[in-house]
Amino acid sequence: MSAIATEVTEILHFINGKATAGAGTETHPVYNPATGEVTGQLRLASPADLDETVAAAVAAAASWSETSLVKRTKILFRFQQLLTEHTDELARIVTSEHGKVLSDAAGEIGRGIEVVEFACGISQALKGEFSDQVSGGIDVFSFRQPLGVVAGITPFNFPVMVPLWMAPVAIATGNAFILKPSERDPSAALLIAELFKQAGLPDGVFQVLHGGKETVDGLLTHPDVDGISFVGSTPIAKYVHETATKHGKRVQALGGAKNHAVIMPDADMELAADHINAAAFGSAGQRCMAISVAVAVGDAADALVDKLAERGRGVNVSHGFDEKADMGPVITPASKSRLQKIVGEAEEAGAALILDGRDLVVKDHENGFFVGPTILDKVSREMSAYTEEIFGPVLVVLRVASLEEAIEVVNANPYGNGTAIFTSSGAHARTYTRRIHVGMVGVNIPLPVPVAWHSFGGWKDSLFGEHHIYGPDGVRFYTRGKAVTQRWPEPAQASTASFNFPSN
Repeated sequence: MSAIATEVTEILHFINGKATAGAGTETHPVYNPATGEVTGQLRLASPADLDETVAAAVAAAASWSETSLVKRTKILFRFQQLLTEHTDELARIVTSEHGKVLSDAAGEIGRGIEVVEFACGISQALKGEFSDQVSGGIDVFSFRQPLGVVAGITPFNFPVMVPLWMAPVAIATGNAFILKPSERDPSAALLIAELFKQAGLPDGVFQVLHGGKETVDGLLTHPDVDGISFVGSTPIAKYVHETATKHGKRVQALGGAKNHAVIMPDADMELAADHINAAAFGSAGQRCMAISVAVAVGDAADALVDKLAERGRGVNVSHGFDEKADMGPVITPASKSRLQKIVGEAEEAGAALILDGRDLVVKDHENGFFVGPTILDKVSREMSAYTEEIFGPVLVVLRVASLEEAIEVVNANPYGNGTAIFTSSGAHARTYTRRIHVGMVGVNIPLPVPVAWHSFGGWKDSLFGEHHIYGPDGVRFYTRGKAVTQRWPEPAQASTASFNFPSN
Protein backbone atom coordinates (compact mmCIF):
# COMPACT_ATOMS: atom_id res chain seq x y z
CA MET A 1 0.00 0.00 0.00
CA SER A 2 1.10 3.60 -0.53
CA ALA A 3 2.08 5.95 2.26
CA ILE A 4 -0.13 8.77 0.95
CA ALA A 5 -2.38 10.48 3.45
CA THR A 6 -6.09 10.57 2.61
CA GLU A 7 -7.04 13.50 4.82
CA VAL A 8 -8.61 16.32 2.82
CA THR A 9 -6.71 19.56 3.44
CA GLU A 10 -7.43 23.15 2.51
CA ILE A 11 -4.82 24.52 0.10
CA LEU A 12 -4.30 28.27 0.45
CA HIS A 13 -2.72 31.14 -1.48
CA PHE A 14 0.52 32.80 -0.38
CA ILE A 15 0.04 36.56 -0.62
CA ASN A 16 2.38 39.24 0.70
CA GLY A 17 4.33 36.91 2.94
CA LYS A 18 1.59 34.75 4.43
CA ALA A 19 -0.73 31.85 3.64
CA THR A 20 -4.30 33.03 3.22
CA ALA A 21 -7.67 31.71 2.08
CA GLY A 22 -8.32 34.97 0.26
CA ALA A 23 -11.71 36.46 -0.49
CA GLY A 24 -12.78 33.87 -3.05
CA THR A 25 -15.35 31.26 -2.08
CA GLU A 26 -14.85 28.75 -4.91
CA THR A 27 -12.71 25.64 -4.46
CA HIS A 28 -11.25 22.96 -6.73
CA PRO A 29 -10.65 19.31 -5.73
CA VAL A 30 -7.09 17.97 -5.77
CA TYR A 31 -6.73 14.22 -6.30
CA ASN A 32 -4.23 11.52 -5.50
CA PRO A 33 -3.95 9.96 -8.99
CA ALA A 34 -2.77 6.63 -7.57
CA THR A 35 -5.92 6.10 -5.49
CA GLY A 36 -8.47 8.34 -7.17
CA GLU A 37 -9.25 9.97 -3.81
CA VAL A 38 -9.70 13.68 -3.16
CA THR A 39 -6.88 14.81 -0.87
CA GLY A 40 -7.28 18.58 -0.98
CA GLN A 41 -9.61 21.46 -1.65
CA LEU A 42 -7.86 24.31 -3.42
CA ARG A 43 -9.00 27.86 -2.73
CA LEU A 44 -9.49 29.76 -6.00
CA ALA A 45 -8.73 33.46 -6.25
CA SER A 46 -11.32 36.19 -6.63
CA PRO A 47 -10.65 39.38 -8.62
CA ALA A 48 -10.02 41.10 -5.28
CA ASP A 49 -7.36 38.53 -4.44
CA LEU A 50 -5.70 39.16 -7.78
CA ASP A 51 -5.66 42.92 -7.23
CA GLU A 52 -4.24 42.47 -3.74
CA THR A 53 -1.50 40.18 -4.99
CA VAL A 54 -0.48 42.47 -7.84
CA ALA A 55 -0.50 45.53 -5.56
CA ALA A 56 1.79 43.74 -3.11
CA ALA A 57 4.09 42.77 -5.98
CA VAL A 58 4.23 46.36 -7.29
CA ALA A 59 5.20 47.66 -3.86
CA ALA A 60 7.77 44.90 -3.34
CA ALA A 61 9.32 45.36 -6.80
CA ALA A 62 10.02 49.03 -6.12
CA SER A 63 12.32 48.24 -3.19
CA TRP A 64 13.59 44.84 -4.36
CA SER A 65 14.86 46.28 -7.65
CA GLU A 66 17.02 48.67 -5.63
CA THR A 67 18.42 45.89 -3.41
CA SER A 68 22.08 45.21 -4.09
CA LEU A 69 23.11 42.20 -6.15
CA VAL A 70 25.10 40.91 -3.19
CA LYS A 71 22.03 40.89 -0.94
CA ARG A 72 19.89 39.27 -3.64
CA THR A 73 22.36 36.49 -4.23
CA LYS A 74 22.86 35.84 -0.51
CA ILE A 75 19.14 35.14 -0.26
CA LEU A 76 19.28 32.88 -3.31
CA PHE A 77 22.21 30.94 -1.84
CA ARG A 78 20.18 30.36 1.33
CA PHE A 79 17.15 29.37 -0.77
CA GLN A 80 19.27 26.85 -2.69
CA GLN A 81 20.41 25.28 0.58
CA LEU A 82 16.85 25.09 1.89
CA LEU A 83 15.65 23.44 -1.32
CA THR A 84 18.38 20.84 -0.96
CA GLU A 85 17.46 20.19 2.68
CA HIS A 86 13.75 19.88 1.85
CA THR A 87 14.08 17.83 -1.34
CA ASP A 88 12.53 14.73 0.21
CA GLU A 89 9.57 16.70 1.60
CA LEU A 90 8.99 18.45 -1.71
CA ALA A 91 9.28 15.18 -3.63
CA ARG A 92 6.68 13.52 -1.43
CA ILE A 93 4.27 16.40 -2.04
CA VAL A 94 4.80 16.08 -5.80
CA THR A 95 4.30 12.31 -5.77
CA SER A 96 1.12 12.58 -3.69
CA GLU A 97 -0.54 15.03 -6.11
CA HIS A 98 1.08 14.28 -9.47
CA GLY A 99 1.65 10.52 -9.12
CA LYS A 100 5.19 10.34 -10.50
CA VAL A 101 7.56 8.02 -8.67
CA LEU A 102 9.47 9.49 -5.75
CA SER A 103 12.89 9.29 -7.41
CA ASP A 104 11.57 11.10 -10.48
CA ALA A 105 10.06 13.82 -8.28
CA ALA A 106 13.43 14.27 -6.55
CA GLY A 107 15.07 14.43 -9.98
CA GLU A 108 12.90 17.33 -11.13
CA ILE A 109 13.74 19.22 -7.94
CA GLY A 110 17.45 18.68 -8.64
CA ARG A 111 17.10 20.15 -12.12
CA GLY A 112 15.24 23.13 -10.65
CA ILE A 113 18.03 23.68 -8.13
CA GLU A 114 20.46 23.96 -11.06
CA VAL A 115 18.60 27.10 -12.17
CA VAL A 116 18.75 28.53 -8.65
CA GLU A 117 22.52 27.97 -8.74
CA PHE A 118 22.69 29.81 -12.07
CA ALA A 119 20.71 32.67 -10.54
CA CYS A 120 23.17 32.83 -7.64
CA GLY A 121 25.73 34.01 -10.21
CA ILE A 122 23.48 36.74 -11.57
CA SER A 123 26.11 39.44 -10.94
CA GLN A 124 28.12 37.99 -13.80
CA ALA A 125 25.10 37.70 -16.11
CA LEU A 126 24.05 41.31 -15.44
CA LYS A 127 27.38 42.91 -16.31
CA GLY A 128 26.88 45.88 -18.60
CA GLU A 129 29.07 47.42 -21.30
CA PHE A 130 31.13 50.61 -21.36
CA SER A 131 32.65 52.58 -24.23
CA ASP A 132 35.14 55.26 -23.28
CA GLN A 133 35.58 58.53 -25.18
CA VAL A 134 33.18 57.82 -28.04
CA SER A 135 33.37 61.55 -28.73
CA GLY A 136 35.18 64.40 -27.05
CA GLY A 137 34.57 63.97 -23.32
CA ILE A 138 31.62 61.64 -23.92
CA ASP A 139 31.25 58.04 -22.71
CA VAL A 140 28.47 55.53 -23.39
CA PHE A 141 27.46 52.66 -21.14
CA SER A 142 24.59 50.21 -21.12
CA PHE A 143 23.02 48.01 -18.47
CA ARG A 144 19.87 45.99 -17.85
CA GLN A 145 17.05 46.73 -15.43
CA PRO A 146 14.13 44.55 -14.23
CA LEU A 147 10.71 44.65 -15.88
CA GLY A 148 8.87 45.08 -12.56
CA VAL A 149 6.09 42.55 -11.85
CA VAL A 150 6.14 39.26 -13.73
CA ALA A 151 3.90 36.21 -13.50
CA GLY A 152 4.52 32.53 -14.14
CA ILE A 153 1.70 30.21 -15.23
CA THR A 154 2.95 26.66 -14.87
CA PRO A 155 1.75 23.13 -15.81
CA PHE A 156 0.96 20.08 -13.70
CA ASN A 157 3.72 17.85 -15.04
CA PHE A 158 6.62 19.61 -13.26
CA PRO A 159 5.15 21.43 -10.25
CA VAL A 160 8.59 22.26 -8.82
CA MET A 161 11.02 22.33 -11.74
CA VAL A 162 9.10 24.67 -14.07
CA PRO A 163 8.43 27.33 -11.38
CA LEU A 164 12.15 27.12 -10.57
CA TRP A 165 12.95 27.67 -14.25
CA MET A 166 11.25 31.05 -13.91
CA ALA A 167 11.17 32.53 -10.42
CA PRO A 168 14.87 32.44 -9.41
CA VAL A 169 15.99 34.23 -12.57
CA ALA A 170 13.16 36.76 -12.36
CA ILE A 171 13.88 37.46 -8.70
CA ALA A 172 17.66 37.55 -9.11
CA THR A 173 17.29 40.21 -11.80
CA GLY A 174 15.19 42.40 -9.47
CA ASN A 175 11.57 41.58 -10.30
CA ALA A 176 8.63 40.58 -8.12
CA PHE A 177 7.18 37.22 -9.20
CA ILE A 178 3.60 35.87 -9.00
CA LEU A 179 3.21 32.10 -9.48
CA LYS A 180 -0.09 30.67 -10.74
CA PRO A 181 0.49 26.90 -10.48
CA SER A 182 -1.66 24.14 -11.93
CA GLU A 183 -4.83 23.41 -9.98
CA ARG A 184 -4.03 19.69 -10.23
CA ASP A 185 -0.92 19.66 -8.02
CA PRO A 186 -0.61 23.06 -6.32
CA SER A 187 0.82 22.25 -2.88
CA ALA A 188 4.53 22.20 -3.81
CA ALA A 189 4.28 25.89 -4.75
CA LEU A 190 3.36 26.77 -1.18
CA LEU A 191 6.40 25.04 0.27
CA ILE A 192 8.57 26.89 -2.27
CA ALA A 193 7.03 30.14 -1.02
CA GLU A 194 7.74 29.22 2.60
CA LEU A 195 11.36 28.37 1.75
CA PHE A 196 11.82 31.71 -0.02
CA LYS A 197 10.50 33.45 3.10
CA GLN A 198 12.82 31.43 5.35
CA ALA A 199 15.72 32.42 3.08
CA GLY A 200 14.98 36.09 3.81
CA LEU A 201 13.12 37.14 0.65
CA PRO A 202 11.03 40.24 1.41
CA ASP A 203 7.25 39.86 1.48
CA GLY A 204 5.58 40.35 -1.89
CA VAL A 205 8.60 39.42 -4.01
CA PHE A 206 7.37 35.82 -4.46
CA GLN A 207 3.65 35.06 -4.19
CA VAL A 208 1.38 32.13 -5.07
CA LEU A 209 -2.11 32.73 -6.42
CA HIS A 210 -4.36 29.79 -7.30
CA GLY A 211 -7.13 29.90 -9.85
CA GLY A 212 -8.49 28.90 -13.23
CA LYS A 213 -9.11 30.79 -16.44
CA GLU A 214 -10.45 33.88 -14.69
CA THR A 215 -7.23 34.25 -12.72
CA VAL A 216 -5.08 33.60 -15.78
CA ASP A 217 -6.98 36.20 -17.79
CA GLY A 218 -6.61 38.63 -14.90
CA LEU A 219 -2.83 38.24 -14.96
CA LEU A 220 -2.70 38.52 -18.77
CA THR A 221 -4.63 41.78 -18.79
CA HIS A 222 -3.74 43.50 -15.51
CA PRO A 223 -2.09 46.86 -16.25
CA ASP A 224 0.50 46.42 -13.46
CA VAL A 225 1.81 43.04 -14.66
CA ASP A 226 4.75 43.59 -17.00
CA GLY A 227 5.67 40.09 -18.19
CA ILE A 228 4.22 36.60 -18.49
CA SER A 229 6.04 33.26 -18.53
CA PHE A 230 3.95 30.25 -19.51
CA VAL A 231 4.46 26.53 -20.05
CA GLY A 232 1.57 24.36 -21.24
CA SER A 233 -0.28 23.16 -24.31
CA THR A 234 0.05 24.86 -27.69
CA PRO A 235 -3.55 26.17 -27.92
CA ILE A 236 -3.26 27.81 -24.49
CA ALA A 237 0.26 29.07 -25.25
CA LYS A 238 -1.10 30.80 -28.36
CA TYR A 239 -3.92 32.33 -26.34
CA VAL A 240 -1.58 33.51 -23.58
CA HIS A 241 0.83 35.05 -26.09
CA GLU A 242 -1.85 36.81 -28.11
CA THR A 243 -3.81 38.09 -25.12
CA ALA A 244 -0.88 39.31 -23.06
CA THR A 245 0.88 40.85 -26.04
CA LYS A 246 -2.26 42.80 -26.93
CA HIS A 247 -2.13 44.21 -23.42
CA GLY A 248 1.45 45.41 -23.82
CA LYS A 249 3.25 42.67 -21.92
CA ARG A 250 6.44 40.83 -22.68
CA VAL A 251 5.60 37.11 -23.13
CA GLN A 252 7.43 33.82 -23.33
CA ALA A 253 4.94 30.98 -23.89
CA LEU A 254 6.20 27.43 -24.29
CA GLY A 255 3.70 25.13 -25.97
CA GLY A 256 3.27 21.46 -26.72
CA ALA A 257 5.51 18.88 -28.30
CA LYS A 258 5.66 15.78 -30.44
CA ASN A 259 9.24 14.68 -29.90
CA HIS A 260 10.75 12.28 -32.44
CA ALA A 261 13.71 9.97 -31.96
CA VAL A 262 15.32 8.87 -35.22
CA ILE A 263 17.00 5.48 -35.02
CA MET A 264 19.51 4.72 -37.75
CA PRO A 265 20.44 1.13 -38.75
CA ASP A 266 23.99 1.77 -37.48
CA ALA A 267 22.78 2.72 -33.98
CA ASP A 268 23.59 0.70 -30.89
CA MET A 269 20.14 -0.93 -30.68
CA GLU A 270 20.48 -1.95 -27.05
CA LEU A 271 21.34 1.60 -26.02
CA ALA A 272 18.61 3.09 -28.24
CA ALA A 273 15.93 0.74 -26.90
CA ASP A 274 16.93 1.33 -23.27
CA HIS A 275 16.85 5.11 -23.59
CA ILE A 276 13.73 5.37 -25.74
CA ASN A 277 11.88 3.08 -23.32
CA ALA A 278 12.78 5.34 -20.39
CA ALA A 279 12.11 8.53 -22.34
CA ALA A 280 8.70 7.35 -23.57
CA PHE A 281 7.37 5.88 -20.32
CA GLY A 282 9.16 7.78 -17.55
CA SER A 283 6.72 9.97 -15.60
CA ALA A 284 3.97 8.07 -17.48
CA GLY A 285 4.96 10.00 -20.61
CA GLN A 286 3.78 13.27 -19.06
CA ARG A 287 6.84 15.30 -19.99
CA CYS A 288 7.08 17.98 -22.65
CA MET A 289 10.40 16.36 -23.62
CA ALA A 290 9.11 12.76 -23.64
CA ILE A 291 9.86 10.73 -26.76
CA SER A 292 6.46 9.91 -28.23
CA VAL A 293 7.55 8.97 -31.77
CA ALA A 294 10.28 6.53 -32.76
CA VAL A 295 11.24 7.01 -36.42
CA ALA A 296 12.88 3.74 -37.44
CA VAL A 297 15.07 4.03 -40.54
CA GLY A 298 15.33 1.08 -42.89
CA ASP A 299 16.55 -2.15 -41.32
CA ALA A 300 16.44 -0.65 -37.82
CA ALA A 301 12.66 -1.11 -37.53
CA ASP A 302 12.11 -4.80 -36.75
CA ALA A 303 15.00 -5.13 -34.31
CA LEU A 304 14.05 -1.89 -32.58
CA VAL A 305 10.38 -2.79 -32.15
CA ASP A 306 11.26 -6.20 -30.68
CA LYS A 307 13.63 -4.66 -28.15
CA LEU A 308 11.19 -1.87 -27.24
CA ALA A 309 8.42 -4.40 -26.64
CA GLU A 310 10.70 -6.48 -24.42
CA ARG A 311 11.66 -3.48 -22.34
CA GLY A 312 8.14 -2.09 -22.22
CA ARG A 313 6.83 -5.34 -20.76
CA GLY A 314 9.42 -5.02 -18.00
CA VAL A 315 8.31 -1.57 -16.81
CA ASN A 316 6.98 -1.73 -13.25
CA VAL A 317 3.84 0.39 -12.97
CA SER A 318 2.74 1.20 -9.43
CA HIS A 319 2.01 4.04 -7.03
CA GLY A 320 4.78 6.60 -6.72
CA PHE A 321 5.84 5.61 -3.21
CA ASP A 322 6.62 2.04 -4.31
CA GLU A 323 10.42 1.95 -4.38
CA LYS A 324 10.33 -0.65 -7.16
CA ALA A 325 8.07 1.45 -9.42
CA ASP A 326 9.35 2.79 -12.74
CA MET A 327 6.26 4.88 -13.49
CA GLY A 328 3.03 5.88 -11.82
CA PRO A 329 -0.46 6.89 -12.97
CA VAL A 330 -1.56 9.60 -15.36
CA ILE A 331 -2.92 12.78 -13.84
CA THR A 332 -6.73 12.46 -14.28
CA PRO A 333 -9.43 9.97 -15.34
CA ALA A 334 -10.01 12.18 -18.39
CA SER A 335 -6.38 11.74 -19.40
CA LYS A 336 -6.71 7.97 -19.09
CA SER A 337 -9.92 7.91 -21.17
CA ARG A 338 -8.35 10.07 -23.87
CA LEU A 339 -5.32 7.77 -24.13
CA GLN A 340 -7.56 4.72 -24.43
CA LYS A 341 -9.58 6.41 -27.18
CA ILE A 342 -6.54 7.45 -29.23
CA VAL A 343 -4.95 4.00 -29.04
CA GLY A 344 -8.23 2.36 -30.07
CA GLU A 345 -8.58 4.68 -33.06
CA ALA A 346 -5.05 3.89 -34.21
CA GLU A 347 -5.63 0.15 -33.98
CA GLU A 348 -8.86 0.46 -35.96
CA ALA A 349 -7.01 2.51 -38.60
CA GLY A 350 -4.46 -0.26 -39.15
CA ALA A 351 -1.67 0.35 -36.63
CA ALA A 352 -0.11 -2.76 -35.06
CA LEU A 353 -0.69 -2.80 -31.29
CA ILE A 354 2.58 -4.26 -30.00
CA LEU A 355 2.02 -3.54 -26.32
CA ASP A 356 -1.35 -2.59 -24.80
CA GLY A 357 -1.47 -0.91 -21.39
CA ARG A 358 -4.98 0.51 -21.56
CA ASP A 359 -6.57 -1.83 -19.04
CA LEU A 360 -3.74 -2.09 -16.54
CA VAL A 361 -4.85 -2.39 -12.90
CA VAL A 362 -2.50 -1.91 -9.94
CA LYS A 363 -3.22 -4.14 -6.95
CA ASP A 364 -4.70 -2.26 -3.98
CA HIS A 365 -4.98 0.83 -6.19
CA GLU A 366 -7.83 -0.26 -8.44
CA ASN A 367 -9.33 3.24 -8.56
CA GLY A 368 -6.06 4.88 -9.61
CA PHE A 369 -5.62 6.50 -13.01
CA PHE A 370 -3.16 3.95 -14.39
CA VAL A 371 -2.24 3.26 -18.01
CA GLY A 372 0.59 0.88 -18.79
CA PRO A 373 3.29 1.25 -21.45
CA THR A 374 1.72 1.07 -24.91
CA ILE A 375 3.51 0.68 -28.25
CA LEU A 376 1.91 1.21 -31.66
CA ASP A 377 3.89 0.11 -34.74
CA LYS A 378 3.30 0.96 -38.42
CA VAL A 379 1.56 4.21 -37.54
CA SER A 380 0.75 6.59 -40.38
CA ARG A 381 1.13 10.36 -40.17
CA GLU A 382 -2.65 10.83 -40.58
CA MET A 383 -3.58 8.94 -37.41
CA SER A 384 -4.52 10.92 -34.28
CA ALA A 385 -1.92 8.87 -32.38
CA TYR A 386 0.65 10.74 -34.45
CA THR A 387 -0.96 14.14 -34.97
CA GLU A 388 -2.01 14.76 -31.34
CA GLU A 389 0.18 15.43 -28.35
CA ILE A 390 -0.83 12.32 -26.40
CA PHE A 391 0.94 13.19 -23.14
CA GLY A 392 0.87 9.68 -21.78
CA PRO A 393 2.79 6.37 -21.89
CA VAL A 394 2.13 5.74 -25.58
CA LEU A 395 4.99 5.33 -28.07
CA VAL A 396 4.25 5.28 -31.81
CA VAL A 397 6.67 3.86 -34.37
CA LEU A 398 6.94 5.28 -37.88
CA ARG A 399 8.96 3.40 -40.47
CA VAL A 400 10.92 5.35 -43.11
CA ALA A 401 13.44 4.36 -45.75
CA SER A 402 16.24 6.90 -45.22
CA LEU A 403 17.67 9.67 -43.06
CA GLU A 404 16.44 12.14 -45.67
CA GLU A 405 12.87 10.89 -45.23
CA ALA A 406 13.23 10.98 -41.45
CA ILE A 407 14.30 14.64 -41.58
CA GLU A 408 11.35 15.43 -43.82
CA VAL A 409 8.95 13.76 -41.37
CA VAL A 410 10.26 15.66 -38.35
CA ASN A 411 10.43 19.01 -40.14
CA ALA A 412 6.87 18.62 -41.43
CA ASN A 413 5.52 18.23 -37.91
CA PRO A 414 4.10 21.48 -36.50
CA TYR A 415 5.93 21.03 -33.19
CA GLY A 416 9.63 21.75 -32.77
CA ASN A 417 10.43 21.20 -29.12
CA GLY A 418 12.94 18.35 -28.83
CA THR A 419 14.31 15.53 -30.94
CA ALA A 420 17.07 12.93 -30.90
CA ILE A 421 19.05 10.77 -33.27
CA PHE A 422 20.62 7.44 -32.37
CA THR A 423 23.55 6.60 -34.62
CA SER A 424 27.21 5.62 -34.60
CA SER A 425 27.92 7.94 -37.55
CA GLY A 426 29.24 11.43 -36.92
CA ALA A 427 28.21 12.38 -40.45
CA HIS A 428 24.60 11.34 -39.82
CA ALA A 429 24.56 13.17 -36.51
CA ARG A 430 25.96 16.36 -37.98
CA THR A 431 23.55 16.31 -40.91
CA TYR A 432 20.61 15.78 -38.58
CA THR A 433 21.53 18.43 -36.01
CA ARG A 434 22.11 21.06 -38.67
CA ARG A 435 19.06 20.41 -40.86
CA ILE A 436 16.39 19.67 -38.29
CA HIS A 437 13.88 22.44 -37.46
CA VAL A 438 13.75 21.76 -33.74
CA GLY A 439 14.99 23.84 -30.83
CA MET A 440 16.70 21.12 -28.76
CA VAL A 441 18.52 18.15 -30.28
CA GLY A 442 20.10 15.10 -28.67
CA VAL A 443 22.71 12.81 -30.21
CA ASN A 444 22.33 9.40 -28.56
CA ILE A 445 20.54 11.32 -25.77
CA PRO A 446 16.73 11.09 -25.81
CA LEU A 447 15.87 14.01 -23.47
CA PRO A 448 18.17 16.88 -24.53
CA VAL A 449 17.18 19.29 -21.75
CA PRO A 450 19.94 21.92 -21.60
CA VAL A 451 21.81 22.61 -18.38
CA ALA A 452 20.86 25.79 -16.51
CA TRP A 453 23.54 28.03 -18.02
CA HIS A 454 22.11 27.42 -21.49
CA SER A 455 18.42 28.04 -22.27
CA PHE A 456 15.42 25.76 -22.85
CA GLY A 457 13.00 26.27 -25.72
CA GLY A 458 11.60 24.91 -28.94
CA TRP A 459 10.69 26.16 -32.39
CA LYS A 460 7.48 26.40 -34.41
CA ASP A 461 4.31 25.64 -32.41
CA SER A 462 6.36 24.79 -29.33
CA LEU A 463 7.30 28.41 -28.55
CA PHE A 464 5.51 31.73 -28.83
CA GLY A 465 7.60 34.78 -28.15
CA GLU A 466 11.21 35.64 -28.76
CA HIS A 467 12.87 34.23 -25.65
CA HIS A 468 13.62 30.73 -24.42
CA ILE A 469 13.42 30.03 -20.69
CA TYR A 470 16.10 30.23 -17.95
CA GLY A 471 19.82 30.70 -18.62
CA PRO A 472 20.98 33.68 -20.72
CA ASP A 473 17.62 34.02 -22.48
CA GLY A 474 15.87 34.10 -19.11
CA VAL A 475 18.05 37.01 -18.01
CA ARG A 476 17.25 38.89 -21.23
CA PHE A 477 13.53 38.17 -20.87
CA TYR A 478 13.22 39.48 -17.32
CA THR A 479 15.27 42.64 -17.96
CA ARG A 480 15.29 45.62 -20.33
CA GLY A 481 18.36 47.27 -21.78
CA LYS A 482 19.18 50.90 -21.12
CA ALA A 483 21.93 52.93 -22.80
CA VAL A 484 23.34 56.09 -21.20
CA THR A 485 25.42 58.71 -23.05
CA GLN A 486 27.13 61.08 -20.65
CA ARG A 487 29.42 64.11 -20.53
CA TRP A 488 31.00 65.74 -17.46
CA PRO A 489 32.34 69.06 -18.76
CA GLU A 490 34.89 71.10 -16.88
CA PRO A 491 33.30 74.24 -15.32
CA ALA A 492 35.15 76.61 -17.64
CA GLN A 493 34.73 74.48 -20.76
CA ALA A 494 33.04 76.24 -23.68
CA SER A 495 29.64 74.94 -24.73
CA THR A 496 29.58 72.90 -27.94
CA ALA A 497 25.79 72.82 -28.32
CA SER A 498 24.59 72.72 -31.90
CA PHE A 499 21.30 72.87 -33.75
CA ASN A 500 22.62 70.19 -36.11
CA PHE A 501 22.21 66.51 -35.31
CA PRO A 502 25.23 65.68 -33.13
CA SER A 503 28.09 63.74 -34.65
CA ASN A 504 31.41 62.49 -33.44
